[in-house]
Amino acid sequence: MAVHSKMPVRRTAAAVALTGMSAMSYGSYGFVAPQMPSSMTRTSSASSTAPARSAASSARAVPSAAPVAVAGLGLLSLAGASASRSKKSKKSVVSLRARGGEEDTRVCIPLEELRNTDVEKVGGKSASLGEMISQLSDVGVPVPGGFSTTAFAYKEFLDKGGINEFINDKLSDESIYEDVDKLMKVGKEIRDKIMDTPFQEDFEEELKAQWQRVSGGDEKFTFAVRSSATAEDLPDASFAGQQETFLNVMGYKDMKEKVHLVFASLFTDRAISYRHDRGFEHEKVQLCATCQKMVRSETGSAGVMFSLDTESGFKDVVFVTSAYGLGETVVGGTVNPDEWYVFKPTLAEGKNSIISRTMGSKLCKMIYKAGGGSETVDTSDEEQNSWSASDEEVKALAEMAVKIEKHYGRPMDIEWARDGDDGKLYIVQARPETVASQKKVGVIEEYKMLEKGGEKIAEGRAVGKRIGSGEVNILTSIDQMSEFSEGEVLVADMTDPDWEPIMKKAGAIITNRGGRTCHAAIIARELGIPAIVGCGDATDRVSKGDKVTVSCAEGDTGYIYKGELKFEKKVQDLGELPEVGLKIMMNVGNPETAFAFGQLPNEGIGLARLEFVINNAIGVHPKALLNYDTLDGETKELVDERMKGYDGPKDFYVKKIAEGVATLAASVYPKRIIVRLSDFKSNEYKSLIGGEQYEPDEENPMIGFRGCGRYTDPFFEECFAMELEAVKMVRGEMGLKNVEIMIPFVRTLDMAKDVNEVLEKNGLKRGEDGLKVNMMAELPSNVFLAEEFLEYFDGFSIGSNDLTQLTLGLDRDSGLVAQYFDERNPAVMKGLETLIKAAKKKGKYVGICGQGPSDHPDLAKWLMEQGIDSVSLNPDSVIPTWQFLAKK
Repeated sequence: MAVHSKMPVRRTAAAVALTGMSAMSYGSYGFVAPQMPSSMTRTSSASSTAPARSAASSARAVPSAAPVAVAGLGLLSLAGASASRSKKSKKSVVSLRARGGEEDTRVCIPLEELRNTDVEKVGGKSASLGEMISQLSDVGVPVPGGFSTTAFAYKEFLDKGGINEFINDKLSDESIYEDVDKLMKVGKEIRDKIMDTPFQEDFEEELKAQWQRVSGGDEKFTFAVRSSATAEDLPDASFAGQQETFLNVMGYKDMKEKVHLVFASLFTDRAISYRHDRGFEHEKVQLCATCQKMVRSETGSAGVMFSLDTESGFKDVVFVTSAYGLGETVVGGTVNPDEWYVFKPTLAEGKNSIISRTMGSKLCKMIYKAGGGSETVDTSDEEQNSWSASDEEVKALAEMAVKIEKHYGRPMDIEWARDGDDGKLYIVQARPETVASQKKVGVIEEYKMLEKGGEKIAEGRAVGKRIGSGEVNILTSIDQMSEFSEGEVLVADMTDPDWEPIMKKAGAIITNRGGRTCHAAIIARELGIPAIVGCGDATDRVSKGDKVTVSCAEGDTGYIYKGELKFEKKVQDLGELPEVGLKIMMNVGNPETAFAFGQLPNEGIGLARLEFVINNAIGVHPKALLNYDTLDGETKELVDERMKGYDGPKDFYVKKIAEGVATLAASVYPKRIIVRLSDFKSNEYKSLIGGEQYEPDEENPMIGFRGCGRYTDPFFEECFAMELEAVKMVRGEMGLKNVEIMIPFVRTLDMAKDVNEVLEKNGLKRGEDGLKVNMMAELPSNVFLAEEFLEYFDGFSIGSNDLTQLTLGLDRDSGLVAQYFDERNPAVMKGLETLIKAAKKKGKYVGICGQGPSDHPDLAKWLMEQGIDSVSLNPDSVIPTWQFLAKK
C-alpha cells in the first residue's frame, strides 16, 4: 500500500492516558505497578502474573543500555554528529549499546523496562515515558503503559528491505532543500517505497505478541501509536510534530498499519527539511513506534504544559493549556485553548498558586470516530464559555510538572490528558523545552516599536518577543508552498509541522487559530520568527500584498499594524553589574510584560499601577458591575463577554485584579512590589464600559475626584472595597506577602487618617501580617507637612510627575506649557530634598517612581547623593541608568 504525499498530522500523545489507574490501583491491561519488578505485567484484575513475553522476545532480552547523558537528562545529543562519528559506512550504529558495545537485538521492548538513557534504542519519547513509569509513578505522576518498537527493528527493516540505498540516493541531491516542489516529490517517493516494503517476519511476530500482552487480545482495546526518533526531544532541538501520531488505533491489524505509517513518517517533507537545516544526518536517525493505551479523553480534556514561561523563559511558573477532547487540537493549533500560569514557590507552600488565567475560544474538539480513528466536531456554547479544567486540576498538573522538571533537572514540555470516565489526570509525554531554556544568561534582546499609534488590523497571542514586517502572503493550503517568497509575512488559518519548509522563510507568521503551545508556536520560537496565533479572523482582515508590521514585543498580546513601521532591536550583554549606592526598582503596570521585565537586574517593582490592570483586563466601571442587574441589554452583553468563566460581576472584578497583581508580584518575588491603588481620573473612569452614567464632567480631572479622595467618599466606598479584597486575596490565600500598597493623591492629614481606617475595616491593617502602607508624595501639601504625613504611612514613594506639575502650576498634558515641565527645576528638587530628609529623620522608606530618573540619569545620581533608598525606573532605562551610576 502506498502512503499519500501528505500524511495527516496526528503527533500528540495528549489524548493518550491510563484508565482506572491511581497510585496503588491498576484496573486494566497495559500498566505496570511502580513497586513491581520491571519485567512484570498485570492482568485486568490487577493481579501480577509471569511476564507475558514471547519466546523470541525472551531470547533477545539483555540488560538495559546506558548511552551518554546530556545536561542531566540522559538524552544523547546528535547535533553535529557528523563531526564525531565514523564515516567508514553509511549504516547507522544507533542500535549498538553505549556500554561495552554489545548489541541489543530486541525489536520491541515494554515501556516499563526503558529508561531515559535508552534514547538510541527506542528514541526520545519512548525512553522518556519508560523513565517516568519507572521513576515517577509512585510519587504521583501516572503515565500510560505500553511498548516501543526499537531502532534495531527499524534499521533491520530498512536493511533487509533494500530501502537504505534508495533513501540515501534520493536525499543526496542538495537541490531538494531549496526547491519545495522537489522536496515534496522526493518525500512521497521515499514514503511510498517504505509502505510498499513488508515488515520482516520476526518483527511482525513480536509486534503481535506485545499487542496481545497489553490489550489482552481485545480487538476493541485502543492505542495511540506515536513516533519516537533517536534524534528528537533533545535539549536544543524539539523535532516537534515532525513525525506522526495516530489515535484510537483499534485491533492488531490497525496497529500494524499505523506502525508502518509511523516508520514512513521519518521522511515527511517537514521532517526531511528540519533534520537538514539542523545538521542531522538522515541515515543516522532511526524511528521507533511508541504504542500506548488510550483513555477516554475525548469526553474529558487534554493539553500541554511547560515548566517555565515559554515567551520570557521565566522559570518560576508552570504554563498550563487545555481544551476539550483529544489533545491534538491543542498541539496541532486547531483550537485556541484555555491558559493558566501557576507560581511554583506558592504552589510548594500549598497556597492558591494560580496567578493568571485566560479563557480560549475552544471552538472545536477532537473525539473518537466509530470503528477507530478520530474526527473534529464543534464544541457547544457551554463548553466554549467554561473552563476546560478546574483550578484543582490545574494545580495538580502543575505539581506533576514540577516533579518531572526536578527529576530531569531542566525545564520540560509536557502533554497531559484527563479521562472523561474516571476523571483522573495522566501525563502522556515529557521532553526538554528547547527554546526559552537555551537563552544565554545575561544577554538581553529587546525589540521596541519606534512608531506609536499605528493602525491595528488584528491581534492574537504573541509568540516570542520580536517584531517583524513585510508583505502579506495568504496561503490556504500547503500545496501553495512554491508561491511563498523569502521574507514575506505568512498568513494562514492555521499551520502545522508540514509547513516548516516555508515557515523558516517567513519574516513573520500570523494564524487565525492556535495557542502558544501548538506546533507552529514551538517551531516559530526555534526559528526566532515573530508569530501571532489565534487571531480569529486575520485572513479576512489582511489581503495578499499588504504591508504589515507584526509586533510580539508588547506583552502576551501580539498586534498586527498596517504598514511597515519603524522598530529597533537592541542586544545587551550585561556582564557583571556592580553595586551602586541605591536600589534600582522598576515601574511595571502591565502583567503581560512582567515575566520578561522581572529578569532584568532589579530590586523589585517600585510602582505597579492598578489602573492598568483595571483598564486592560477588566475594562468595565466597578459601579456598572455592582449594578449589573440595572444595565441595559447592549451594555450587559459587553460585560458578559468579558467576564466569561467567573462567578458573577464582583467575582470577575476582584479576581481579575488579584490575578494582575499576583502576576506582577510573582515576577520579582520575594523582592518587594509597591502597588499603587487605582488612580483613574473621572474622565478615564468614564471611558470604561458603563462609566458614562456614573462619572461627573470635570473641568480639570487631573486635580479633581481622584486617588485618596475617592477611597474615602461614600460614592466609591463599595468599589474601593473590591480593590482591597483583591489585594487581601493576593497577600493571604495566594501567599504573596511581598505586596505593599501605595495611596495616591493624599491631600490632607484627615484623608491620611480616614484611608487607614478604611483599610483596617477591609482587613488590611497597616503593620499587621507585615503589611506596609506607603503614600505617594506628589502634592505641595505632602512636602510642607512631610513629617506629619509619615505618622500615617511606612514611607514615601515620590511621584515626581505630579509633584512637578503642581509645584510649577502647569498642565503636563498641555502642549502650550510643555516646555516648562522639568523635574530638575530647582523648586521641584527642593521639594524632593525635603521629602527625603523627612523620611530619613523618621527612619522611614523613601523612593521615587516618577519619569524624571528614567529620562535623566543625572537626576538619579543626585537623588542617590541625597540618600534616597530607591529609584523606580521604566524597564528600558534600568540598564543605562545602572551603568551610568556605576561609572560615576
